[in-house]
Amino acid sequence: MQGAIDAGHQVEKIFLRDKVIHPCIGCDVCSSQKKPCPQNDDAAEVIRKMLEAEVIVMGTPVYFYSMSAQMKTLIDRCCGPYTEMKNKEFYFIATAAEDDEKIMDRIVTSFSGFLDCLENPAVRGTVFCGGVWHAGEIKGNAALQKAYEMGKNIK
Repeated sequence: MQGAIDAGHQVEKIFLRDKVIHPCIGCDVCSSQKKPCPQNDDAAEVIRKMLEAEVIVMGTPVYFYSMSAQMKTLIDRCCGPYTEMKNKEFYFIATAAEDDEKIMDRIVTSFSGFLDCLENPAVRGTVFCGGVWHAGEIKGNAALQKAYEMGKNIK
C-alpha cells in the first residue's frame, strides 16, 4: 500500500474483519433479476469499491492451506455484479504460519477461480510471507519490501 501511495496512487485499505458480510443465500435476486442483494450488510459497499477500482489487491491470512472465510464470503457475494468487474489488475498477498512457498500456489489457484469468471482480469503480482503467525512476526521480513516494490511499480 505504501509503495502505491509513494507512486502517487489513491488507495484504500479495507479490512474484511471490520465488515459485516453475510454468506450468499443463493436467492438469485442479484444474478437473474439484476437487483441489489436483499441482504443488509457491508458487501454492497465493498463490491462497489472493487468495481470502481482499477487495481485490486486481495490479501488474506492462510488458514488450513486456504484463504480466510471472510475473503471467500466476499468473493461469493460478487455473484451478481461480477459481470461488471472488467479489465481489473489484481495482486494477491498471503501470510501463513508455515514457511512453504507452495502454499501460495493453492491461494492463487483459489483466487483464479474467481478471476476465471471475470472479463479480462490480469494478475500483476503475488507476495507470500510464510513463517508469520503471531502479531509482529512479519517485521523485517523480505516479503514486505517485495510488496512495497510491487506497489511502487503499479502504473
